[in-house]
Amino acid sequence: MNDEHHGASERPSDPSSPGDEDVDGSGETGPRRRDQLDRVATPGPRNSLWSWPDAKSPLVVVRNYLVILACRISPSLRLKNWLLRRIGVSVGAGVSWGLESTPDVFWPERISIESDAIVGYDATLLCHEFLQDEYRLGDVVVRQRAMIGAGAIVLPGVTIGEDARVAANSLVTKDVPAGTTVAGVPAEVVSEREAETSGERS
Repeated sequence: MNDEHHGASERPSDPSSPGDEDVDGSGETGPRRRDQLDRVATPGPRNSLWSWPDAKSPLVVVRNYLVILACRISPSLRLKNWLLRRIGVSVGAGVSWGLESTPDVFWPERISIESDAIVGYDATLLCHEFLQDEYRLGDVVVRQRAMIGAGAIVLPGVTIGEDARVAANSLVTKDVPAGTTVAGVPAEVVSEREAETSGERS
């Protein structure tokens, strides 16, 4: 993975954050997504999106955009995987990208899709957030055999666990445990598939 994005920023302490772990309402604890993001301050009169040419080479972004545009309309899964690897996406064997699915155009190198995962039609994987006074970067990891439904959006700093499922049109704002199905805006666990998955592999 390209390390150029790590040296340019620090993660300042946020007094509103209770710590590195938080309770998500289900009684389970885990790292908060916001604590897994790299933050870069952008002082100036305008919001952080105006700083994108300083954050990433415009030529690289144009290249990424053209490659992703080709991948969005190509029906060939092999071609999509080959092209996305050229711009830094980590793509495992047998990964399937639906038509019009969109990896992050600014930082595609922060995306890792493991073997036999599915990214559905018009799904979006974001590795950046441009805010008023800063932008934030985070990795997106999709584990083996995970499935992301049509139109779903995965935010930066999120990991989709092995054999997990994200329902169509969901907004994924936190990690998805392995073997579970999440749905909604924001996405929440609606079912667990651990027993079913074990049966499929036995």
